[in-house]
Amino acid sequence: MIISANQPYFAPYPGFFYKAHLSDYFVILDDVQFPRKTTWITRNRIKNDQGTLWMTIPVWKKGLGLQQISKVRICQTGNWKKKNLRSFQSAYAHAPFLQNHLNLIEQIFSLQYDFLLDLNMEIINYILGFLRIETRIVLMSELGISGKGAPLIIDMCKSLGATQFLVQSSALAYYDPPQFQSVGLELVSFKKPEYIYPQMWGDYIANLSILDMMFNCGAKSRDIVLGMGSNLDQ
Repeated sequence: MIISANQPYFAPYPGFFYKAHLSDYFVILDDVQFPRKTTWITRNRIKNDQGTLWMTIPVWKKGLGLQQISKVRICQTGNWKKKNLRSFQSAYAHAPFLQNHLNLIEQIFSLQYDFLLDLNMEIINYILGFLRIETRIVLMSELGISGKGAPLIIDMCKSLGATQFLVQSSALAYYDPPQFQSVGLELVSFKKPEYIYPQMWGDYIANLSILDMMFNCGAKSRDIVLGMGSNLDQ
């Protein structure tokens, strides 16, 4: 059994879902520390006539010290919801499949989500369903484990009865395979896909939010994201 893990990114890039597809269980790291600096958990990129456009969800941080991701609250003040919604609608007004997902976009920037995790998981689960990825999604907080680094991964694997942990090839150097082998676990790596698909607004830009692909490619997004075989390193 293969498991992998990732922080709950906001409207993630396609590779996030490819990793989930390669796994039997995909653990969302909601009980780890929320990053102090810039993070994909609160923002991602779409594309408009000027190139890339950052879409950001403001959160409360000042004076709160270290926070777990699951405890981070969305800042409801200001007009950022209307601004972001208008930006989406303007950027993709002529995208062939915007209307198919317009309800999601309106929901993201209209409902009063209190916690960032709830908003991000709403988007992630919607996209997993659209791509028909049947991997089991588990929150770290549901496993009753804590810690960081290799001990956390080992406990995660034990909790789910996994024998293999999946990591991106470029990150494999940060792990110590013998440490995992000593407890009966194998590190499995995969190559990060390089996606090319039709985009609006000029030259192709890689690693945008998968929403860009969905608006431009519709149901073909599944074949684009998953159509590269297992891509696991042998």
